[in-house]
Amino acid sequence: MTLTALLVTLIIGAIAGWLAGLIVKGHGQGLLMNIVVGILGAVIAGWLFPMLGLGMGASAPILGTIIFATIGAVILLVVLRLIRQA
Repeated sequence: MTLTALLVTLIIGAIAGWLAGLIVKGHGQGLLMNIVVGILGAVIAGWLFPMLGLGMGASAPILGTIIFATIGAVILLVVLRLIRQA
């Protein structure tokens, strides 16, 4: 992964984490933790979704990436909240 790709992933992950924090309401971990989870969600989504045959879409690659990263972050936030409640 190039430095540029890493920076883009971090920025998209931060946006995705913020969006995921808005989507998953409740007593969250806070904005910073949501951003970190978003970055992890972006990395996981970037790795997992292509393996599942889900493409990002060539017409709007940044928007597709943000959507997939947000989905990954939402899933990760829900899992983390379930673990914290147990």
